Amino acid sequence: MTSPPPAALPAFLTKQEDVAVAGVADLVMRSLLDRQQFCDPLGEAARQGISSAAWPLFGLLWPSGAQLAARIAVRGLVDGERLLEVGCGLALASLIGHRRGSDVTASDCHPLAAAFLAENLRLNALAPMKYRHGHWDGTLPDADRVPALAVLEGRFDLIFGSDLLYDRDASVALAGFVERHAAARAEVWIVDPDRSNRAAFSRLMRAQGFGVIEERLDQVAHDGVPAYKGRLLSYRR
Repeated sequence: MTSPPPAALPAFLTKQEDVAVAGVADLVMRSLLDRQQFCDPLGEAARQGISSAAWPLFGLLWPSGAQLAARIAVRGLVDGERLLEVGCGLALASLIGHRRGSDVTASDCHPLAAAFLAENLRLNALAPMKYRHGHWDGTLPDADRVPALAVLEGRFDLIFGSDLLYDRDASVALAGFVERHAAARAEVWIVDPDRSNRAAFSRLMRAQGFGVIEERLDQVAHDGVPAYKGRLLSYRR
């Protein structure tokens, strides 16, 4: 179903669909219609280093994100554990964890990520969950739009994300972000569709005292689900 965005969102086209994740009930997700959408009239995204070509990427559902959500759906719950999704986009994995009862914080630097998260929480009749602005290099948002209390702080027991190692600079920034926000015995999960920067990121993580295990996630196409090639990178110290 294609429709204009909710009244609180600027003018671009969105769609709404049921998203199946193994092990949990389907979620209703509002996303951008396609990669052609763009709306940054005040230059907020540009000030975060988000180009017009990259602008719509936060608002789409991606295969690696579905793989991550499937892992969060079957992960055991631990009392007192704090979870953080980095570069959450539409935060599918965070929504799954939140619905299962985990203490999840979703983070991104896109100026519309929080609004889409709020809309998808509403569509699924879920209680509010935590969202924080989290730019990997520490760039702060516009102060008049995002109060200081909404900027990510603190340390987390599990940091997770999907398809984040898209260039060398991103890999270096992400490693620095992990160093700032990982608890002493933290675990980090990255679902990666075989990007070439995987090895460089793992070297940076080893320098922080993390060991790494790589697990293939390849699957053939089935029942309307497209084929996938990639791996889960699990870091633990």
